[in-house]
Formats: sequence, structure tokens, C-alpha cells
Amino acid sequence: MNRSVSPLAPPSFAATNAVFIRRSLTLSLRNTESLMMAIILPVMLMLMFTYVFGGAIDPGGDYANYVVPGIILLCAGYGAATTAVDVSTDMTNGIIDRFRTMPIRSLSVVTGHVAASLARNLVATGVVIGVALLVGFRPNGSLLEWLAALGVIVLFILTLTWLYAAIGLVAGSPSAASGYGFILLFLPYLSSAFVPIDTMPHWLRGVASHQPITPLIETIRGLLLGTPIGDHAWIGAVWCAALILIALVWCGIAFRKRAGRR
Repeated sequence: MNRSVSPLAPPSFAATNAVFIRRSLTLSLRNTESLMMAIILPVMLMLMFTYVFGGAIDPGGDYANYVVPGIILLCAGYGAATTAVDVSTDMTNGIIDRFRTMPIRSLSVVTGHVAASLARNLVATGVVIGVALLVGFRPNGSLLEWLAALGVIVLFILTLTWLYAAIGLVAGSPSAASGYGFILLFLPYLSSAFVPIDTMPHWLRGVASHQPITPLIETIRGLLLGTPIGDHAWIGAVWCAALILIALVWCGIAFRKRAGRR
């Protein structure tokens, strides 16, 4: 008697994403050089600006408090930049074709890279904040304000990581993805991260005031140091929400174009 064998049910969306998140975290742990550089570069910048330029910028010696919120976001930017390279590597080494033969949504591989980037960058941010405390950073925020600042940092990391994932999908090679992604790392330098906007040339103030990094930095600065936040919190949130939406649509279109619909 022949018995029909029912096909195995495809894994759930949550199970698929869990597998790819674990895969990306494993790859991140193996790529220790990228993790170390994502920590070392912002720390070196913080030490340079605090000890080399800090006395000239703020003779009162309070420059560490001013610069650390910007360094935190800069650290997240360096860490998230590796996502573009990782996604581009997956798209060019043939592994996506193997994933397409399985009953899974291959776009989950991108979700895995995003989640791994978030975890990696939170670790790097913790190290940077620890070093900042050693060089004179003295926040006075409450526990709730620290949690709110952490929420802002997480939102920024997710925003930037999804943008880098989209760049990785459209780049022709991992080296090209690295080059394209480097452009986004200039944004913190054109913000209030290192100097107040009103000290910039008039034509540059408009650029620094109307870009997503400045309101996020001012929000973190206000939460941790008690400076006025004003409208920066909701402006930064709107910027991030809009950019995440754009990046998600961009990722979906680019992925279907390069890997096929699943």
C-alpha cells in the first residue's frame, strides 16, 4: 500500500529570521577586526578632540561633555558601515542562490545583518561611553533619561543599518559598497557633533541644521546633560522613520531585482 507523504511545512517567519540573525552574529564574532575598528576609530577621535582640540574649542575644560554625544553616533556609523560590505558579499558570492532553493524568504538574510549590526553597535557604544567617562564625560541624566537616550541610539543604528543594507544590495562588489557607504560617515562632521552650529559659516549652518544627525545629537545631549531639547526629539524621530521607510522600500526593490522574488 502506497502512503502519501505530506510535505514539510516551511519554517515560520520568526524561525527563519532567528536562524539568519544567529548566522550574522556568528560572522560578526569571527570578523573581530571590523568590530575593533568600529570601536577604536571613534575612541581615537574622542581622545584627539578632547585632548588636542578641546582646550582651543572650549578653554573651560568642558568639551568632553559636549563632544561625547556626537562621538556615540559616530561610533554607531562606523559600526553600521560594515553591513553594506556584509550584504554585498552575500549577494555576490552565490549563497543567495542556495537560499532561494529553500522554502524560506531569502530577504531574511538582510534582516539578520541588521539585527547583528544592532547588537554589535550597542556593544561598541557601551565601550565608547565607558572610555568617555574616563576622560571627563559627566552626564547627569536620570535612569529614564538614559533609557530614552538608548532608545534614540537604537533608532539611529537601525536607520543607518537599513540604509547601509540597501547600499550593499545595489553595489556591484563589497569594495564598492564600502566606498559608497563611506559617504554617510561625513554627516556627523557636518552637524553639531563637534562644534556649535552658530560657529559655522552662514552657508554651512543651513546644512548642519537641516539634516538628521543634528537633532539626534541634541536630543541625546539634552537627555544626558540637561541642555534644552526643544523640537529636536520629534524632528529626529521623523527623520529616522522616513529614512527607515525609504530604506525598506529600497531594500525590497533591490533584493527582488538581484535575487528574484520569493
